[in-house]
This record gives sequence, structure tokens and C-alpha cells, in this order.
Amino acid sequence: MDTVGKVIKCKAAVAWEPNKPLVVEEIEVEPPEYGEVRIKIVATSVCHTDLYYLDEDHWKNIFPMVLGHEASGIVESVGPGVTEFQQGDKVIPVVLAQCRECRFCKSPKTNHCEKAWEVFPHSKTVLPMSKLRCKGKRLVQLLGMSTFSEYTVVKQIAIAKIDPVAPLDKVCLIGCGVGTGFGGAVNTAKVQPGSTCAVFGLGAVGLAAVMGCKAAGATRIIAVDINPGKSEKAEMFGATDFVNPKDHNRPVSQVICEMTDGGVDYSLECVGTVAVMRSALESCSPAWGVSVILGWTERDELVTRPGDVVAGRTWKGSIFGGWKGIDGVIGMVNAYLDKKIKLDEFITHTLPLGQINEAIEMMRSGRCIRAVLNFQ
Repeated sequence: MDTVGKVIKCKAAVAWEPNKPLVVEEIEVEPPEYGEVRIKIVATSVCHTDLYYLDEDHWKNIFPMVLGHEASGIVESVGPGVTEFQQGDKVIPVVLAQCRECRFCKSPKTNHCEKAWEVFPHSKTVLPMSKLRCKGKRLVQLLGMSTFSEYTVVKQIAIAKIDPVAPLDKVCLIGCGVGTGFGGAVNTAKVQPGSTCAVFGLGAVGLAAVMGCKAAGATRIIAVDINPGKSEKAEMFGATDFVNPKDHNRPVSQVICEMTDGGVDYSLECVGTVAVMRSALESCSPAWGVSVILGWTERDELVTRPGDVVAGRTWKGSIFGGWKGIDGVIGMVNAYLDKKIKLDEFITHTLPLGQINEAIEMMRSGRCIRAVLNFQ
């Protein structure tokens, strides 16, 4: 039956409240309005950002919600004013919109977009509009997406149309984690050939950062994680050394500085804790080191001593790896098709939507790199 212009009933994993298992429910997905696209999700993966909103009590006012933002799918229908997409297009929703019209989109200095922030639940009282309903209640769309659902509606400025030959169950990873880590190395840190790097945290973001450092020509890449099981994975993506902070009785920054004659040229923090952010900074050369924060947290304030930066270190932040949202996703999909980046190696588990809570627990415990939910 043709679904265009009609409400679609489908399955979605609903988070009714924080710190509770998701519940697979039948929900209603409204048709797209002006500038919107309704997408049939084919594959989506669990990212630590999903857990951040699910597990943090200070976000309790934004429930009920459908999580999920790292996905791929096929256009089911488009709303008025949409000219770049048509039914059947393969697409990836992007975490950072690109309207191409605002002062940020027109500037080469940033990948921000003024309209991107309209879909972020950065306020606990002012939330983006939603096209999802369940049991008479509006469901908040995480980051304007909500991909733990068989169908969702996304603004066209936050969707990348990709090569139709791209395997959707693989390229879904580009929409957040892999794009963030790889771009953090090549775009934000601007790793140079022959340099030394340290990557803190070896989840999908960190492994992608290792991959980015290698692609940029770094000759020594030190991978740092408290899980010794990550060593082999890091080597697969290009790491030359592995350091477990638990194996040492002094700060890991001191260990790395001793290994590198005073500190690495570049460090990338991919954990989301302020203590690790500071360790990454202190692992850099005090004269020219560049440290990039890719992890996300709002729990604590980030502080350091003036002496840690005044001699020449640079401390930088990065959202979605510095990529212009849509252009970056398209470029990375093409790089994967050209065998210039890895994706398959990130996927450790493939599960149906009904096992969403199992996927979440594996992410929490560090037992997976990426668990992909396949809807087909």
C-alpha cells in the first residue's frame, strides 16, 4: 500500500524514562512537512552519545524519546519544497546539519551551521518538534533524527544522498563515530606526515582517529586504553604502540612523554572525561603539541594550569571531526567505496531491533566496538 502522505505505523525502541531499558513499541510516524524527508531506516548502530542522553539524569525532562542517530536508509517520501531528494534515494542522516546558507556554512573556518542547533536537545524545556507519537504522547527525536525506528522524519539540511552502490549496513557508521574520529585527525588536528600521535580511548571514535592519523602519514601512533583487548584492534587500524594506563604507577602523560622524547606532536581524546582530556593535553610537546577533544561531557568543568599551554601547546575542540556535515559524509562514503578507509572492521555485532537493549549493554560494558541493528 502506498504510504506517501499518510501516517505510518511501525516499530521503534522507545526510551520512556532515563536509566531504564528501551521498549519496542508500535509508533506513528507523520508525513514530512515543508523541507522534510521521511526515511525508511535500513541500519543503525548504537553510539555512546545515545547512552549519554539515556543515562544522564539531568536530561530526564526530555523523555519519552527515541534514540539513535548513526544510521542509513532509503527515502520513502518528501515534503513540499524538497528538490534534492526523491523516493528510493539512499541516504545518511547527519549529526551536524549543513544548510549552505548561514554565515557558518559559508565560512571555511568552521563546520557549524546555525540551523543545526535547532534539533539538539540542548535545553530541557525548549525541544525540537517531533513527527513521532506513541500512545498519544509526542516522542522527542534525538538530534532531530531518532533512528531506533523503522521510519523517521528528518530535515533535508541534515541528510546526505549517497552513492546507490554503498552498502547501507556499513556506511551507517560514517554518520557519527567514524566521521568524528577520522575527521578529528585529518581536519581538526591536521596531522602531518612523519609526526607522532597519541589517541586516548579505543572505541569507534578512537579507532577512527587512529585510522585518520595513519592516513595523514603519522609514523608513530600510540593507542591508549585501559582495556588490553583493544590492542589488537588498534594495530589493525594503524597503531604502532599500545599503552594501558593501569600498567604504570605514574601518570600516562609522563609515560608517553618519556616514550617520545618530550611529548607527541598530536593527541586526540576520544573518551569524554575531563581527566583524560587533560592527560591528552599533557602528553603533547609543550612547545608545539596540538591536542583535540573529541569526547563529549557536561558533568565537570575543564581546567588546566596556564603553564600547560602558554609555552606553545594548542587545545582544540571538534564537533563531527570538523566535516561540513553533508559534504563530509558524502566524501567519506566515496572514500570507503574507493577502499581508502575501513568500516567493516568496526562492526563486531549485528542484531535485530528487538535486541536493542543487548546492544546497549554491550556498548556500556565495552564488549563491542559497534553493534549494528539491521532492519531488513
